[in-house]
Amino acid sequence: MFDRIDAFVRDVGGVASEDELAGLLEEICAEMGYDYFALTHHVDIRQAPQPAIRLHNYPAQWVEYFDDQKLGPSDPVHRASHLTSVGFAWSNLPHMIHLTPRDRMVLEQAGDNGIGDGFTVPAHVPGESNGSCSFATRTGQAVLEEHLPVAQLVGAFAFEAARRLWRMRASPSPAPRLTDRQRDCVVWAARGKSDWEIAQILGISHETVIQHLKQARERYGVTKRTMLAVNALFDGTISFIDVLKR
Repeated sequence: MFDRIDAFVRDVGGVASEDELAGLLEEICAEMGYDYFALTHHVDIRQAPQPAIRLHNYPAQWVEYFDDQKLGPSDPVHRASHLTSVGFAWSNLPHMIHLTPRDRMVLEQAGDNGIGDGFTVPAHVPGESNGSCSFATRTGQAVLEEHLPVAQLVGAFAFEAARRLWRMRASPSPAPRLTDRQRDCVVWAARGKSDWEIAQILGISHETVIQHLKQARERYGVTKRTMLAVNALFDGTISFIDVLKR
């Protein structure tokens, strides 16, 4: 399945339109056993002060209800996603947040409008509204647990592709460039190594590794090691082969 993810990452990195991105998501959703996807910032889309990400194939009647109720900031799935950095199945919602009567009504309405179980990948980028990529089944269909790790990766890269498309509307900018040593540090960080371990592997000082990774994060405009790795994978600076090889 990693070959399929690698192909998706390459394809999604080259999309030039929302329609292209939607087509790729519909295709891989079917392969993972989902019927729907939703990429979105958690805002009231009708009153957002700036262009907000929103791309989905949800049933029209559910979207109308969602917008009429202004659920962008308050939807229980969205609220739960603010408490974690990894994907989660919607069946875990009661263990993540307190579900109010209104929350339960929202989830019931989703089911009545054709939305069944789902899996959501949070997207937290400093300076931006919280967002997420969600995958959902039709009412009555279960999520395939064996595909959850794949959904985690697909969701992260899909949201980053959406961010790139939305940024292009405002001010296109060239991809960041890392030095060879910065790239080496990013590769080992993506493999899960600590700064001290990277220093030992590369034969450089601990402080030098810290500075290389700090500068790499600054060039990508991120603050987390995970998002640094995602961005570097996304633009081809590093590859899955770099990260997974022994």
